[in-house]
Amino acid sequence: MGRLDGGERRSSDSTGPPVSAPHLRRLAAVTALLAPPAMVVLVAVALAGDVAVALGAVALVLLASSTIWLALTNRGARRAVGVAGTLLFGAGLLVLLVANWQGIVVLLALVALLALFGASARHALEGGAPTAEPGHEDAAAGAPGGGGPLGVRAGARTVGAADAAVLIINPRSGGGKAERFELAAEARRRGIEPVVLVPGDDLLELANDAIERGADVIGMAGGDGSQALVATVASSRGVPHVCIPAGTRNHFALDLGLDRDDVVAALEAFTDGVERRIDLARVNDRVFVNNASLGVYAKVVQSNAYRDAKLETWTRMLPDLLGPEAAAIDLRLQGPGGVPVHEASLVLVSNNPYRLTHLAGVGTRERLDSGLLGVVAARIGGAAEAARFVAAELMGRPERFPGLQSFTTPEIEVDSGAPVEVGLDGEALVLEPPLRFVSLPGALRVRVPSSAGRPPGTRAVGLTGESLGALLDVAAGR
Repeated sequence: MGRLDGGERRSSDSTGPPVSAPHLRRLAAVTALLAPPAMVVLVAVALAGDVAVALGAVALVLLASSTIWLALTNRGARRAVGVAGTLLFGAGLLVLLVANWQGIVVLLALVALLALFGASARHALEGGAPTAEPGHEDAAAGAPGGGGPLGVRAGARTVGAADAAVLIINPRSGGGKAERFELAAEARRRGIEPVVLVPGDDLLELANDAIERGADVIGMAGGDGSQALVATVASSRGVPHVCIPAGTRNHFALDLGLDRDDVVAALEAFTDGVERRIDLARVNDRVFVNNASLGVYAKVVQSNAYRDAKLETWTRMLPDLLGPEAAAIDLRLQGPGGVPVHEASLVLVSNNPYRLTHLAGVGTRERLDSGLLGVVAARIGGAAEAARFVAAELMGRPERFPGLQSFTTPEIEVDSGAPVEVGLDGEALVLEPPLRFVSLPGALRVRVPSSAGRPPGTRAVGLTGESLGALLDVAAGR
């Protein structure tokens, strides 16, 4: 049967202490707390004799980011100047680093210390999370950071085999992933009825038909757009949903803690899994599991050439969307406190907020049951602002970029004077304004295998005051 844990494991015949014993957690906390001051000392020593080199490297990075922006958002002579500048500043940075190889060693050491902090902090803060007993809901409610699959924070229970399971398979999704893994045959071996999509099939109709025929658990093997459609039906009919990562990116599967490279293993959710409720989100009459993108990205994905030539499409369209002659993008919404947000180049509304503390965290969600939408609105008005954005990212604080607003809300409305292009879970749509986004708390019963891992968003521990305070408590035995 399934198991929820926070890093502690007991073998079936062992009576000894768990692997993550309190004294090991305290040691991990002390190790994590020592890493930041070690980083400060390392930087201070390195800069003592090479301040000019460090400042030069930063300046070259910012100059290169400006010329990259110039190349991407212009055509003709301006693009040529941007490309030439990028090559020039990039070569200068390379020469500077080679000539001062000690700086590379310092950088590698800083990366190693940051990795040590992350690993030690995760072990210290996750090791004591409560576990959920098989068949008992709410056993791990309130566990900080989650304690197992799905980042256990609310009711979760282990479940056995479904009585009548149906798996809908899109054989074309992910470049034919389902066929490569012989997913239909693997499903039959486990007593799961496979339903393979053929051109012209209505996915919503197939899902409803499966439930009408008696399916008590329904799964979808396909991309995130297909997952959202089947989840819509599962939610409305009160049937558990199983996500099989047979698409291209499988972001929903990632945030469920699934191994996106092991399609067959995800089938275990039908036979030996963990079930709980998570949120869905809706824009007007469309449900989504991940996010809705408005603005630049949504306009680019509308192009028929995008799927086959992504880079070429971006290169061709960006000057018209963000260049000096580009018209302002008409998206209007209200931020925190009713402050209006106008002319954002990109608006992202997500089902639960994404982590934005650093580039490695973008694209992952810490939880899927907060009952909130995440809203990010960004505006980069030129090469100088592009450089400022890069500087904020280098510091690991993108929220300090003045052109970026990030907040959470249970609902929000986005208006425009014309139909709005939307990238909804990767699918290109055009919707009539106003766009009304709303969170649907606990709308979906979802199952994952009992062997599922922790979602990346729950594993990340940022170098923040809150994290350091929690580590001090663990180190002190509190």
